[in-house]
Amino acid sequence: MAKLDADLDPLWQDLDWAIGQMLIMGWDGTEVTPQIRNLIEQHHLGSILLTAKNLKSAHQTAKLVQELQTIAHQAGHPQPLLIALDQENGGVNSLYDEDYICQFPSAMGQAAAGSSDLAYKVAKATATEVSAVGVNLVLGPVLDVLTNARYQPLGVRATSDDPQEVSQYGIAAINGYKDAGVATCGKHFPSYGNLDFLGSSLDIPIITQTLEELSLSALVPFRNAIATGKLDAMFVGGCGITNPSMSVNHACLSDQVVDDLLRNELGFQGVAISECLEMEGLRTEIGVKTGTVMAVEAGCDLVLLCRAYDVQLEAISGLKLGVENELITKERIYTSLRRVLRMKKSCTSWPKALNPPGISLLSKIHPSHLALSLKAYDDSIAVIRDNEKLLPLTSSMHQEEELLLLTPLVKPLPASSLTKALLEAKSRSETPTMHEKWAHRDRGAIMSGEGVFRELGRSLARARHGKLLHTSYTANGVRPVHENLINRASCIIIVTADANRNLYQAGFTKHVSMMCSMLRASGQKKSLIVVSVSSPYDFAMDKSVGTYICTFDFTETAMAALVRVLCGKFKSQGTLPGTLRKSRKAVKSRQHWLVEAYDRNRDARGLDDLLQSLARASAPAHPFLQTTSAHTFELFNPNIEEAHYVVRNSSTQALYGFCATYFVEGTGILGALFVDPAKRNVSIGRSLHRRALRGLTQKRGIKKVQLGMPFPGVFLGIPADDSAGLKQWFANGGWDLQFPRRLANMAIGTLSSWKAPEGLLQSIQRANISFDLIHGLDNADSVLHHVKAHSNPEVLELYRFALQETKTCGVVRAKGHAESLLGTVIICSPGSALAGSIPPLQPSASEHDDEPIGGIVAPIVAPSTPQQANLVLQGLALMGLRQNKAHKAVRSVLSWVQDDACEPLLAMGFEVVQAFEEFTNSPDNVSVSVALLASAPLMMGWWLTCVVSQWQDLA
Repeated sequence: MAKLDADLDPLWQDLDWAIGQMLIMGWDGTEVTPQIRNLIEQHHLGSILLTAKNLKSAHQTAKLVQELQTIAHQAGHPQPLLIALDQENGGVNSLYDEDYICQFPSAMGQAAAGSSDLAYKVAKATATEVSAVGVNLVLGPVLDVLTNARYQPLGVRATSDDPQEVSQYGIAAINGYKDAGVATCGKHFPSYGNLDFLGSSLDIPIITQTLEELSLSALVPFRNAIATGKLDAMFVGGCGITNPSMSVNHACLSDQVVDDLLRNELGFQGVAISECLEMEGLRTEIGVKTGTVMAVEAGCDLVLLCRAYDVQLEAISGLKLGVENELITKERIYTSLRRVLRMKKSCTSWPKALNPPGISLLSKIHPSHLALSLKAYDDSIAVIRDNEKLLPLTSSMHQEEELLLLTPLVKPLPASSLTKALLEAKSRSETPTMHEKWAHRDRGAIMSGEGVFRELGRSLARARHGKLLHTSYTANGVRPVHENLINRASCIIIVTADANRNLYQAGFTKHVSMMCSMLRASGQKKSLIVVSVSSPYDFAMDKSVGTYICTFDFTETAMAALVRVLCGKFKSQGTLPGTLRKSRKAVKSRQHWLVEAYDRNRDARGLDDLLQSLARASAPAHPFLQTTSAHTFELFNPNIEEAHYVVRNSSTQALYGFCATYFVEGTGILGALFVDPAKRNVSIGRSLHRRALRGLTQKRGIKKVQLGMPFPGVFLGIPADDSAGLKQWFANGGWDLQFPRRLANMAIGTLSSWKAPEGLLQSIQRANISFDLIHGLDNADSVLHHVKAHSNPEVLELYRFALQETKTCGVVRAKGHAESLLGTVIICSPGSALAGSIPPLQPSASEHDDEPIGGIVAPIVAPSTPQQANLVLQGLALMGLRQNKAHKAVRSVLSWVQDDACEPLLAMGFEVVQAFEEFTNSPDNVSVSVALLASAPLMMGWWLTCVVSQWQDLA
């Protein structure tokens, strides 16, 4: 029998119980059915998927979830049920309640608003609401890169076609969900962003990109999200993969995808959830029994079966049969069980599951969430073009002129007031006769389709206090009724919804546009506005459409925001997603911003807010932003001149950008530069950079300028990971980047279990190397002379600072023959004053204060033979680790390690946490760049001091 962990309940020795935890199932209906009750009680089902078909209101949902958890509790489940929900916002929401649950923009809409901080707040608000009714797992965020944006059904559910932007907003959403206490599930691995569809409903869409292509694009957000350590689950899609190195019919049934790619290559340790095995193509080709076994064999921990009870029973029997046939081992089952139970422990407990706060909490938070919803939609609406200056309508039209609204027939969104009204009407109506069914066989769909935009027309008429005509259009094209209305109206608004996939909409719009042009040529007033209420790609690049607006979804809230834009209630700030945004903003990047000197009293709070926004938005390549504060950058060192700069909003006191510079003994240093994620692409970074360089190059006695600084040690240089864009930015500015010095931060994560490599001490002793620890400046002359001879002036000041902190810092010296000094390193106890200037030495918000960090900083070894230099370095690190252990540190961070020193430290068990490239130039070279920056277009504006995925264009 497979051995259980000591902390696992002995109940799990019963494989029926363990198998029940490997399944996630749903059903149709708003009440608990005998079937779902039986699955929980008799088959020990551990996870439930709720959909819009289960949920009528917030109150009903809370009651339903509480009943499900009570059934599980009474049936003896050791842990509560996982209750999962698709609540992506935009058009994909399973729970709708206009009184208590707020609507927010789609993922692409949030990206259009240009603020990852807003995305964080939206995710946190969404998760807080669904958590209040008992949901503990949000199936999100969507991490797909919309590589082939024009023809993919995923549409606005994806952030954009830029993998770094998808990473940025995906991680912001993950942080929001986690801070609200729910589990997260990235989707749809490996990607639904560029699928080929073969035509038949039974055909499975396929990925044709090679693994190399996927790695450079589609897999980037998944890799970055996994690296945060906050992604609890991964939804593995059911698509096929066909390329030279892989031929897979269903990704979720392939060990090449789940075990090899997801786990081994990307390092995912959480719960893998399969696509629903009830999908027709899979059932027809493989069968549910075999498919369930294949999913588990592939590495999936939770197998999804959405609603068919007979199919669900078939899956359960399939798993049991897989065990009997020895296709699935008990060890494999317990591996998945541990992952699922670990996720449950992180997001739920019996007291929480049995007593969801429900309406009492929702009613308290609803006003603030409603305000956030309105702001999010107002910020997301994007006016892409208004060449004819038609907006606002109140200025371009007289009140008595007629406005025509032409809308397509679309199905109402599952969670909307219209759908709710239709379902209520259906439940009240009597069963229709056969004649009524035939006579009105298509009428229901048509009426509901018209109804989606009916309120838009009414709201628009009320807002402009004028007459509005409204009718729908279909694949039948421009009919006489349309021609008559177009002849009457002065302005025509055409709504499209995924016109790239519903080509009749594109054809209809082109036809109407041509008619308007002809009528204008004859002297009539015929203005045309096109509004995309889904994918912005409909007419993004079609300049023949002079006024083009995107809303990114057609929820009631989005349509209300659209009306406010059309009538001039506010000016839209939204932008196109991804590469489309970059291509448009290249022209805007020449503007100049007013740069001011940093004022601590005025700007410190704004800088802290800016840093928090960056920390939420940043990818895991720089985890220490969250421990950086405004105080980090101020050294108050008499030997170092500081000059810091800001771009700010003088009305709101918000900081849009910050730059820190230092000057010490002829070296001018650019130590940090940040720009608000919501203010990218508009030259803030360039303005700060230009001002900083002007200040540094005018210093008397300047000999060189440098990118990166160890004191303060936020950024040691340009982040080495994926830094091509950063380097191009500086190269365009005149910097010579040919000869970098590679630096790294390294760490030992668990100090208690670390042991010195066998034979290291003996080797050090044979080399006659001895060590001592000193404090204070009184007996530090030899140390300072050594540092000055072998390092930069800012490192010398770092040593001076550490030696002055006699209670928390010291310097270890390595000595050789005749007491000659071979090397030095700074040692910091947890909570040292030096940690205030070196964020990697501080525990992050996700870590516990009772897990202190010890510091080993700036090892400097005198030139000697490679063998002796390595022994000196390893000896210094060993003494540092011993000191950290003595001060009760849980882990050690070794900061500012030069590249040639990394290898011997890796042999000791250190891992590289971050790598940087420090650059120095002559001031004459860089001063030329100030002029270049003012005129030359920059290729891509990534920036020195930020996680590469965060800074997509500061130029």
